[in-house]
Amino acid sequence: MKILWVFAHPERRSLGGSLLAEGLRTLESLGHEHRTSDLYGMGWKAVVDADDFGGASRERLFVGAEQERAYTERTLSEDIVREQEKIAWADTLVFQFPLWWFGPPAILKGWFDRVLVQGFGFGIKGPDGRTLRYGDGGLAGKRALVVTSVGARDSGFGPRGIHGQLEQVLFPLLHGTFWYTGMAALPPFVVYGADRLTAAGYAHGAAELRERLRTLHTTAPLPYRPEAGGAYDEDLVLRPEFAPGTSGVGVHR
Repeated sequence: MKILWVFAHPERRSLGGSLLAEGLRTLESLGHEHRTSDLYGMGWKAVVDADDFGGASRERLFVGAEQERAYTERTLSEDIVREQEKIAWADTLVFQFPLWWFGPPAILKGWFDRVLVQGFGFGIKGPDGRTLRYGDGGLAGKRALVVTSVGARDSGFGPRGIHGQLEQVLFPLLHGTFWYTGMAALPPFVVYGADRLTAAGYAHGAAELRERLRTLHTTAPLPYRPEAGGAYDEDLVLRPEFAPGTSGVGVHR
C-alpha cells in the first residue's frame, strides 16, 4: 500500500509523536510505502488567501472559483501542489492529531481548506452533469483513517457519555470531508486518557495501533449512504423509508 500520513501536533516528543514513530515503523515492517506531512514541522500556512491562487483578482476574491481556476491553470502555490501530488500518489491517507475542542487543530483544518480545492477534491461533475459527492468525487477509491488522542476517559465518549459518541463528534470530518470527497472513512483509532497515560497504557495503545495498521487494507469502512444510491430525494433529504422515525447524523449510516 501507499500511505500518506498527515501529522498535526506541535511537539514531536509528545504522545502523538511517539505514536507517529510507532506507526511509521509498523508500516515499514509491513512493506508499505509511506510519505509524511508533518504540518507543524513544515511550517504549514493554515489560512486561505489570494496568494494561494497565482494571478487571482484582487478586486474581490471568490474562493471556490479561484481554487478551480488555479487548479486548472496550474497556478496554485507550490506547497498546495506538493500535497496534492502526495494525495494522488497514496491509496490510503492517515490523519493524526490530538482532539482539541472536539475537532482537529486549526493547522489541519487549514490543510483541508487549502489542499482539497474545488476541481480536485470536490465540485467535480460526472458524465451526466451531476456533481460527484458523498461516496463519489475527486478522491473516490481512497481510504482515510483518523488517529487521535483525547484527554478524557473512554466512558465520556460512550453511548450516553457527556462528550457524545466519538464517531458522531467527528462526523464533520468523517462524513463531511472524507466521504464528501469520495474517500471511504475507516473507524477512528483513539487513545483515551492521554493526559494520564502510564507506560503500560502507552504500550497497550501502541500495540493496538500496530494491529490497526496491520489490518488497514481489510478493515471495513463506516457504512455511510452514498448520495447517488437512491436513499436521498432531489432535495438531498433521506427518504422516509430509510431509518423511519429517527433523525440526527446516525441516519446517514
